[in-house]
Amino acid sequence: MFGGVKRLVLGCTIALGLTAPAYAADPCADYTPQAKPQNASRDIVGQDIDQIMEQGSMLFAVYEDYPPYSYTEGGQPKGVDVEIARLIAEDLGVEARFSFVAAAENLEADLRFNLWKGALIGGRIANVMMRVPYNSAFRCRVEQVTFTGQYTEESIAIAYAKSEYPEEKPIPAYFRIDTVAVENDSISDFYLSGFAGGQLLANIRRYPTMDQAMQALARGEVMAAMGPLGQLEAGMTDDIGVHQPPLAGFAVSKWTLGVGVHFAYRGLSYAVDDAIYAALQDGRIEQIFNDYGLSFQPPVR
Repeated sequence: MFGGVKRLVLGCTIALGLTAPAYAADPCADYTPQAKPQNASRDIVGQDIDQIMEQGSMLFAVYEDYPPYSYTEGGQPKGVDVEIARLIAEDLGVEARFSFVAAAENLEADLRFNLWKGALIGGRIANVMMRVPYNSAFRCRVEQVTFTGQYTEESIAIAYAKSEYPEEKPIPAYFRIDTVAVENDSISDFYLSGFAGGQLLANIRRYPTMDQAMQALARGEVMAAMGPLGQLEAGMTDDIGVHQPPLAGFAVSKWTLGVGVHFAYRGLSYAVDDAIYAALQDGRIEQIFNDYGLSFQPPVR
């Protein structure tokens, strides 16, 4: 259903759709601030850090059905983002609770529904939203959210069947002839669809999720798959390899991920960032990635 849109939201929209003019000194130089944003939701209880400490718990918004980052297994929250959220809550001395949310049409809508305004029907305002792409130009344009707590980077890679590529590893040009799986409407789908004037279109196989694309690769239905490194690694088998070749014409093949907090609760955002920084410094976040069999890509902070 929304799988392709979700992956687009999680960095791909930033990479492709928010390429505003670059201002090295001030990324907000071309932007006129909005009127003072207001909290339009009635669901504001427990947002302030003092209230969080008093109630003994905090709520994290994480994307649903999004392995290896956030999903449920046997009714229990699992995934890299879930474990990092637990680290944050532990540092604050409270319990982590989770709201598994579907992705909206874009990142701005996700932040609006989950952090500062709330959905039109149902839904809950969270204290923190995980896996929020950090982009300095976008940050200027969404004043209702504090973007902080950068905890990792994500990047695009290619997984491949070792039997099909015993010597040379595949690059996008190979997909003029070879088949490749992508998640529908993802950044990899857009990139390959436009590569070399559309010469790869006949060999692109689209799947609802990256997990399904990797399953297709494991079954031998395609020769390769392209998508975020972490999702490719999560679907690897002994017969599948992964590499990151140069990607010609790919403006942003790597992006930083952090968290979002309502703009009015700066004390909470500082505390969350401190917790993430400490966990980066002592290796706890890297260990979480290792535990899930994923490569850890340190963020630029």
